[in-house]
Amino acid sequence: MNKKALVLAGGYPQIALINELKKRGIYTILADYYENPVAKPYADDFFRVSTLDVEAIKKLAVTQKVDFLITACTDQALLTVAYVSEALGLPCYIDYQTALNVTNKQYMKEVFVKNNIPTAKHVTMAELDESLIKEMKYPLIVKPVDCNSSKGVKRVENIEELQIAFHKAVKLSRTQTAIIEEFIDGEELSVDLYVENGVPHILSISISDKIAERDKFVIFRGRYAKDTAEKVHELVRSVAQQITEAFNLKNTPMLIQMITDGKRVSVLEFSARTGGSVKYILINKTSGFDVISAVVDLTLGIQPHVGEVITENNYIANEFIYCKPGVFEHLEGFEELKEDGIITDYYLFKWCGARFDTIENSGDRIAGFTIQADTIEEMNKKHAETVKRIRVIDNHGMDMTRRDLLTDLKF
Repeated sequence: MNKKALVLAGGYPQIALINELKKRGIYTILADYYENPVAKPYADDFFRVSTLDVEAIKKLAVTQKVDFLITACTDQALLTVAYVSEALGLPCYIDYQTALNVTNKQYMKEVFVKNNIPTAKHVTMAELDESLIKEMKYPLIVKPVDCNSSKGVKRVENIEELQIAFHKAVKLSRTQTAIIEEFIDGEELSVDLYVENGVPHILSISISDKIAERDKFVIFRGRYAKDTAEKVHELVRSVAQQITEAFNLKNTPMLIQMITDGKRVSVLEFSARTGGSVKYILINKTSGFDVISAVVDLTLGIQPHVGEVITENNYIANEFIYCKPGVFEHLEGFEELKEDGIITDYYLFKWCGARFDTIENSGDRIAGFTIQADTIEEMNKKHAETVKRIRVIDNHGMDMTRRDLLTDLKF
């Protein structure tokens, strides 16, 4: 009899995960909060269940008699997978306590401080106590302790802004707590690794470009430059080894978000997973390592091995598209750009009929595309051509693309 897998979350990365499972002859059951998530058509069966509802997921796993639960590229679903797997005695590459430590920013920061891992000065609170931040300097960053996709993350310049942002962050938090930390200026690195027998192997070091709004941290592009990655490689590897040892990680994918000035790094946060959205595609292009396949291997008790890291091009960018308010209908121009070799591929993250209002976090993106080249000049040419030709059409036939956010590439 074929094995049965319960896949948590129905976003774009889960399409690749489901396809990998089915390639191995595994029956796939998808659980997601939305009625029509993009991964739904790819699964053998679907149940509309929130991945944050631990008891409902546990009940579903029991009634469907699954052999294991699995997810990829998402923090909070990973915590549910670890908890339910441990409760039911099912295989999981990470135990629940470790999953809690790497998905809850409060626990994470405590381990950072205890092990001298560089991170911003911070405090964690359930209720705002101004006396605890009197020694901290503005601007400050406010974050829910247990959300992803930049939900509830705000930069504040004074106590009035802090009060508003703090209360919003607490409401978004499952544990009703938020972190306040000092802002560190610099370039944000998104580092993907695979830990093999306690040794972290760097697969990709990319730069996260964010929307130029003072109080928001919404990623609109991830860009890889081979020369930049090589310059900070040893600095990043050293801190990654510290984190691996501090959290006693043995075999797992890992994502670290850092701020750097080129000489030092400060760790924002990390998780025992691959970066979200289409990061797994970027990783394959910068290293040749298939992280989705590795997660399935780990869950099935197979030990993945990181071989020689091989990069396809000197420059690679995943660019993300956001929309004006409206109801999404279809995309135009993308397939022709792919056929013309301008873009390597494109990705649709939402479904027909999805409504867009404001841009609050990275989960509000509608689509994305990848461009690759060996020179900056070729990258810029491909980017300009793509921006000129793509259209995101709403239910009234109008283009709802936020072209102002598709800024020129800078390497």
